[in-house]
Amino acid sequence: MPPLNLTNQFLIAMPSMGDPNFAKTVTYVCIHNNDGAMGIVINRPLEIDVAEVLAEMKIESINPATPQPVYQGGPVQKDCGFIIHNPARDWNSTIQVTSEIAVSTSRDILEAMGEGAGPTATLVALGYAGWNAGQLEEEMKQNAWLNSPADMQIIFDTPPQLRWQCAVAAMGVDLSSLSYDVGHA
Repeated sequence: MPPLNLTNQFLIAMPSMGDPNFAKTVTYVCIHNNDGAMGIVINRPLEIDVAEVLAEMKIESINPATPQPVYQGGPVQKDCGFIIHNPARDWNSTIQVTSEIAVSTSRDILEAMGEGAGPTATLVALGYAGWNAGQLEEEMKQNAWLNSPADMQIIFDTPPQLRWQCAVAAMGVDLSSLSYDVGHA
């Protein structure tokens, strides 16, 4: 059996998820390999806007009136910014996830966004979710997560408060049928 690879997948927290960092979250998995996994939570908007981040970084914005929330991407390095974007252009510091989507962490993408020359679709987050080697696989065995292929419409177009329900519904799963108990048959 080939090893589990959840890159470019959603991790959808089960209703029984006890960790408050991940309760009712959808996490976009950017990397999953033998060394561990890294993802960005996509449904926890903070009370700050991308325009505020640009201003704090002294990056001029030609369109500061367009509101775009910044998300709590996870409990690790909460002061570092991550931009999930489409198309997957290569910026100074970019993880190419697929041919259509990437995650960047460099100032140049933020400058381009301020100039109106950035990617067509972006989600800006502070922090990320990380798992050591084997940790995510163990959590999957414990039924902490559902996984499904990532859906760019859910990442970029679905209102954040609906992303968890929409990700579950896209799998054809009825939330009322999910068990809150952990176990195996």
